Amino acid sequence: MKTFLSIFGVIAITFCLVGRAAAQDPVKVAPKQYKAIFKNDRVRVLEITIKPGEKSPMHSHPDYLVYAMGPAKAKFTADDGKTRDVTIKAGECRWMKGETHAAENIGKTDIHVLNIEFKK
Repeated sequence: MKTFLSIFGVIAITFCLVGRAAAQDPVKVAPKQYKAIFKNDRVRVLEITIKPGEKSPMHSHPDYLVYAMGPAKAKFTADDGKTRDVTIKAGECRWMKGETHAAENIGKTDIHVLNIEFKK
C-alpha cells in the first residue's frame, strides 16, 4: 500500500508540474495575442499584438530578442508582483533575459512586436 501511495504521489506531482509549465506558454494562455509564426530546434518566433487597455496573463519567455513593429508602451508585472513600464520605438530591437510576467498595453496604439525566443 505504501508503494502504491508513493507512486500515486509522484504521478500527481508530475501532472501538476507539467500543467503549470504548459500554462505559462504565452501561445497557450493568450492565443489571440501570441502566435508562433516560426519554430525549429533553436528558436521560436512569436508575433504579439495587444490592443490598448488589454492585458495578457502571467506567462514565461526564455532569453529573447524583441523587435517593435510600431511604437508601444506596456506595463509588465513580474511573478513577484514588481511592475515596470516600458516604452519602445518602432524599429527598435532589445535583448531580454528569460522572465515570467504579465503584460498590459498602457499606450494608445496596438502593441505589435516580434519576440525571437532562444531555445537552450
